[in-house]
Amino acid sequence: MDLPSDHLRPRGTRPDAETSEKIYLIKRVPTLRATYQVRLLWFRAAQEGKKLVLVVPAACQFDNSLRELLRARPTAVEREDLA
Repeated sequence: MDLPSDHLRPRGTRPDAETSEKIYLIKRVPTLRATYQVRLLWFRAAQEGKKLVLVVPAACQFDNSLRELLRARPTAVEREDLA
């Protein structure tokens, strides 16, 4: 059986931490966008009935692409500021 080439395989992502109710993604960036990683974890959290927690610096701005994603299901995402 031939396996698909690397560019045809679906990619996955792993959260930085996970509990029974939340999936955590920690990013130390000035601006957070709706990257493939963020979208995939957001989808997974929604499918599993969990909340995606974005842990970012207090000064971090959410890009328009991320704000649009959050509008689709605002209760599925929570923001926490890095200490």
